[in-house]
Amino acid sequence: MPSRRADLTSATWRKSSYSNSDGGNCVEVSDDLPGFVPVRDSKQLEGPAVIFGTSAWSTFIDGVR
Repeated sequence: MPSRRADLTSATWRKSSYSNSDGGNCVEVSDDLPGFVPVRDSKQLEGPAVIFGTSAWSTFIDGVR
């Protein structure tokens, strides 16, 4: 099966409002891409991103709240 990679060059990343500037463990999320939500490690900006469908991400966020 061929590998598919999402084009994240236009993604606008943001950290949680609970993050602080002390270099702690944080994730960044981009919620401006239609159909999916990529999540990445804020310490590895060029590293991989985990990509969730918008429905799965909404379900996760609702569960966390």
